[in-house]
Amino acid sequence: MKHLLILFFLVVYSFTLFSQESLSVDEQINHKFREATAWFTDSILYQIPIAENTAIPWVLIILVGGALYFTIYFKAINIRAFLTAINIVRGKYDTIENDSKTPKTKDEGEVSHFQALTTALSATVGLGNIAGVAIALSIGGAGATFWLIIIGLLGMSSKFVECTLGVKYREIDINGTVFGGPMYYLKKGLAEIGIVKIGKFLSILFAIMCVGGSFGGGNMFQVNQAFKLFEYVTGGNESFIYGKGWVFGLVMASFAGIVIIGGIKKIAKVTDKVVPIMVLVYVIAVTVVLITNYDRIPFAFYEIMNGAFNPSGIAGGVVGVIIQGFRRGAFSNEAGIGSSSIAHSAVKTNHPASEGLVAMLEPFIDTVVVCTMTALVLIITGQITAGNEVSFEQGAILTSKALESSISWFPYLLTVAVILFAFSSMISWSYYGYQAWSFLFGRKKHIGIVYKVIFCTFTVIGAATNLNAVMDFSDAMVFSMMVPNMIGLVLLAPKVLVELKKYMRRIIEKT
Repeated sequence: MKHLLILFFLVVYSFTLFSQESLSVDEQINHKFREATAWFTDSILYQIPIAENTAIPWVLIILVGGALYFTIYFKAINIRAFLTAINIVRGKYDTIENDSKTPKTKDEGEVSHFQALTTALSATVGLGNIAGVAIALSIGGAGATFWLIIIGLLGMSSKFVECTLGVKYREIDINGTVFGGPMYYLKKGLAEIGIVKIGKFLSILFAIMCVGGSFGGGNMFQVNQAFKLFEYVTGGNESFIYGKGWVFGLVMASFAGIVIIGGIKKIAKVTDKVVPIMVLVYVIAVTVVLITNYDRIPFAFYEIMNGAFNPSGIAGGVVGVIIQGFRRGAFSNEAGIGSSSIAHSAVKTNHPASEGLVAMLEPFIDTVVVCTMTALVLIITGQITAGNEVSFEQGAILTSKALESSISWFPYLLTVAVILFAFSSMISWSYYGYQAWSFLFGRKKHIGIVYKVIFCTFTVIGAATNLNAVMDFSDAMVFSMMVPNMIGLVLLAPKVLVELKKYMRRIIEKT
């Protein structure tokens, strides 16, 4: 531990010396980095024109198309099994795990259904719910909210498939530590159906992109935006912390390091407390605004339905929510990307489909509930002007102003929520990145320590630097995780169906 801390602070100290040289040095680095990665980022984020001034990135078509396919293939599993998912989290079917008809395996897992859900939620509920929604509405108006809800509902089906596979193909080491996620079901699952070499290639590709995504979108961007909002509410250019992002980053890195060194059990113990609290804080704040302006709620729903099929509304919902929401703060629910299945694979269960059903609640809570409440507040308070697209940083400030319109100190409450959102996203993504790192380089302790030190170092860098070029690259890496993952989901869907029928049969027998 002592050597780990020494290494970490040496890296941070070196960075602070470097950062004091000149801002132009950072700008040159960003420019060179952008030049070096331009082909990759432009290819992944290439947009297909569909109308005048409207284009959809090709990866978006695959994400939404895949979600629609799984919804049809599993006969609207996102709707018909919704109550079953809630009952699983409540523990109603826990007896199925221990009865005589359930095959006993060594795959006992490390966390409960609830802890797995909150760990995954901590990575998805974040700045996309606050700023990403504002961006969507600025592009497409109130009608974008309708498409946001539709995308969230469809995403539940993708989440079910990938998280069922995450549990089915996970591995347990001699210490009981769980290793799972797309890396494993791509390698082992595709090998089962005779696609060995392709499966191995796709698993490695996914792992590489996942590590990159954990450093960028899951870490640097989170801490950077949390710092920006903190700086804004404490005085902006006059703030006591203005220009001292590295100090904010050092504090966040220290707390993150304490948690992530403990692994998934430590992370789960934090997230199962932090996530409910931070969601509750944000929901209460939003609810107060809605109650204060209750007479305008019917107007807000009218605007949503009236603009839902407006071309600009569709563009806002699809491009704004999924692209801007995901690219600028952990995509609304990450359905189809595969990252959440890493957290869900650590659950204590002998029935893979049980956790797949639990995972469906994640997009519902994240997108259908939290994002919709944000949209209502923005519409009611008149903070959004359709056709006047805002940046991600402006989006967070607009939401802050919307809350401030009812109670003056709400922006401070929002800042606390944003910091908690960022922190929980960071520690969950550190787990995702570590799992991918161990898949690539091995599971020895010192290999894991190397990853964690690098992760914490990037936290400090993220709070202190301009992220434009770095974020373009990390965004592309996160999006590219979808490509190998979606291939695996489609090919392995029949195996998920077998697991679903098996588990639903056990529920029927028990009840």
